[in-house]
Amino acid sequence: FSGQVPSLGNLTKLKCLELSQNNFSSPHSASFSWIAKQTELSWLALANINLIGEFPSWLMNLTQLTYINFDLNQLTGPIPNWLANLNRLTILSLKSNQLRGYLPSQIGSLTQLTALDLSCNQFQGPVPSSISELKRLEYLDLHSNNLSGNVYIEELLPKLKSLIVLFLSANNLSLITRNTVNIRLQNKFVFLGLASCNLKEFLDFLNDQDQLELLDLSANKIPGKIPGWLLNVTTGNLQFVNLSYNLITGFDRGSVVLLWTDLVTLDLRSNKLQGPLPIPPESTIHYLVSNNLLTGKLAPWLCNLNSLRVLDLSHNFLSGVLPQCLSNSKIFKNATNLKMIDLSHNLLQGRIPRSLANCTMLEFLDLGNNQIADIFPSWLGTLPELKVLMLQFNRFHGEIGEPDTGFVFPKLRIIDLSHNRFSGKLPSKYFQCWNAIKVANKSQLKYMQDQPGQSLNYILPSSSAYIFDYSLQYIYAYSITMVNKGIEMNYGKVSNFLTGIILSNNKLIGKIPTSISELKGLNCLNLSGNNLLGHIPSSLGNLTVLESLDLSNNNLSGEIPRQLAELTSLAVFDVSDNNLTGQIPQGKQFNTFENSSFEGNPGLCGKPLSRNCEISESSQKEDQDSETPFEFGWKIVLTGYASGLIVGVVIGQTFTTRINAWFAKTLGMRVQGRRRKRGRRN
Repeated sequence: FSGQVPSLGNLTKLKCLELSQNNFSSPHSASFSWIAKQTELSWLALANINLIGEFPSWLMNLTQLTYINFDLNQLTGPIPNWLANLNRLTILSLKSNQLRGYLPSQIGSLTQLTALDLSCNQFQGPVPSSISELKRLEYLDLHSNNLSGNVYIEELLPKLKSLIVLFLSANNLSLITRNTVNIRLQNKFVFLGLASCNLKEFLDFLNDQDQLELLDLSANKIPGKIPGWLLNVTTGNLQFVNLSYNLITGFDRGSVVLLWTDLVTLDLRSNKLQGPLPIPPESTIHYLVSNNLLTGKLAPWLCNLNSLRVLDLSHNFLSGVLPQCLSNSKIFKNATNLKMIDLSHNLLQGRIPRSLANCTMLEFLDLGNNQIADIFPSWLGTLPELKVLMLQFNRFHGEIGEPDTGFVFPKLRIIDLSHNRFSGKLPSKYFQCWNAIKVANKSQLKYMQDQPGQSLNYILPSSSAYIFDYSLQYIYAYSITMVNKGIEMNYGKVSNFLTGIILSNNKLIGKIPTSISELKGLNCLNLSGNNLLGHIPSSLGNLTVLESLDLSNNNLSGEIPRQLAELTSLAVFDVSDNNLTGQIPQGKQFNTFENSSFEGNPGLCGKPLSRNCEISESSQKEDQDSETPFEFGWKIVLTGYASGLIVGVVIGQTFTTRINAWFAKTLGMRVQGRRRKRGRRN
C-alpha cells in the first residue's frame, strides 16, 4: 500500500489495526491521530512504515490496547510516563527507532507484559529496577542502546520467573552477582544474549539451562577454560554459540569434540585458545576460530562438515598441508555449500586442492600470509560467484599466464597476488575478462557477508503473536587485509563498491597493458615492486573512479600522463623509484601529493619537488595568465576528494599522515604497520 492514510476514523468498534510495511505519503506520527477515535482497539501494528516524530500522544486514551508494535521506524524522543496507563498491554515492541532518554520507572506498572522489546534505540541510564515487577515477562530485549550501570542477577532474574528470552548485549552494562554461592533459577532460557556485559566468568546458573538454543557471551572478559558442564548442557538444542572476544584459553577436556548436535554457528574468534582445533558437529554452518593461538594440522574431519558455508581459521599457527581429502571430490562432495574460506595468516604449506573448483558457491577465498608453494590457480576461474581472491605473502611462482577462454573469474572484484614470485608479463587477457570491474558499481551500499541458512524462530508460549527471528541479527561480514604503499591494512567489512588489483612485489616484466583501462570500475591498482618498463599508459586516465595508484619501484620511463591529473577521485598516488622524466602534472588531486610520491626519478621536475623545470618565456606568460586564487584551487581539490569517497567499508583508526588519513576516511581500515624498504624488489 502507498499514498495517503485511508480514513478509518469512523470505525469506532475496530479491534485490530495492522498497517505495517506500507509506504504512506504522510508518515508523521501526528497524521495517524485519527486512530485515537478507536477507543476499543486492542491490537495496533505500525511497524516499518517510516513513521517519524515523537512517541504519539494520541495513544494516551487507548486503554484497551494489549499489543503495540512500532518496530523499524524513526520515532524520536523519550517514552512518556503516561504509557504506564495502558496497563492491559501484553506486548510492547519499539525496536529499531531513535528513541532516547531514560527508561521510565513507571514501566514496572505494565504488569501484564509478556514481551518488551526496546532494542536498537538510544536509551541511556540504568535498567530500572521496576522491571523486576513484570512477573509475567517472558521476553526482554534491551540490546544495542546506551544503557549503563550495574545489573544484579539476584535482584532481577529470580523475580522474572517466566523469562525465557533475555538480551542485554551491546550496552555499557555490568552484569554482577553478589553472592558466591551458585544461583539456581526457575528460568529455562531459550535465547540468552549477554555480550558486552563486563562478565568475568561463566555464570553458574548456565549449568541448569538445558533448553538453550542461543548463547551469546561475546565481548566480555571471561578468562580460562570453557567448563565441562557448559559443553554438556543442551547438547540437543544449542544452535548458536558466540564466545568471541574474550580471554578463553581452551576447554576443560583438552582436545574436544563438541556434542552440540544441532549447532549452526560456532564463534570463538579473538580469544587465546591453544592446542588443536575444536571439532564441531556436521551440522555446523559457520565455523569461526580466527585470531587465536591454535596449533597443529588441518585434520580430515573438516571434510565431514557437509553443511559448512563459512570457514574462518585465520590468524592462528596452523601448519602442514591442506587436507588431502579436500582434493578428493568423492569425499568432499558437499563442498558446493561453501561461500567463504579464510585460512590466512597461518603456517600452511603445499598446494591449493584442485577440488575447490567444485565449490560453485564460493565467493571469498583468502589463503594469504602462509607458505603455500604453487602456480597461479587458473582453474579457480570457473567459479561463477568468486568475488575475492587473496593469495598474498606466499610462495606462488611461475607466470600468471592467460586464460583459455574469455569467460573466467566473471564476478571477481578483488585480487591480491602481492609478495610472491610470479614472473612473466602482466595478464592482459585476464584484465579483459574481469567484467565485474568494468563498470562502476552504482547500486546501494552493501557488504559481502553471510547469515545462517536457517532461522531461530521462537513463538512466546503465552501468545502466538510475537515471533523472534535471530538470523536477521547474526550476520557474518567478510574481512580482508591488503597492503598499499607498504602499509598492511585490515578491512573489517568489504563493500560491494570496493575493487582492487594488487600484483606488487613480484618479478613481473614488460609493459603495462592498455587493457587495464577497460576496468572502469577499478578503485585500487598496485603494480609496485616489479620490473615493469615502458611508459605509463595515458589511457589510465579513463579509470574515473580510481582512488589509489601505486606504480613505484619499477623501471618505467617517459612522462607522467597529464590525463591522470583529471582523475578527481585519486587520493593515493606513487610513482617513486622509476626512470620517469619531464614535468609533474599540476592541478586538482596532483596538488595534494607529496615529494614521496615522485622521489627517485632524477628526470622529474616541478612541484612538489624542489627541482624546477626549465620553462620558456612564452610558457611563463601562459602560466601567469592561468593563475587563479589559492582558495579556488583548493575548492577543486576538495571537490575531487568528495567525489572519491564512495568505498567506505568500516570505521577504523585515524592516521596522521595525508595518505593514511585518506584511507581511514574512505576505506576505514586499520594499520598493522608492515612497511617495505624503498627500492627493494623480489
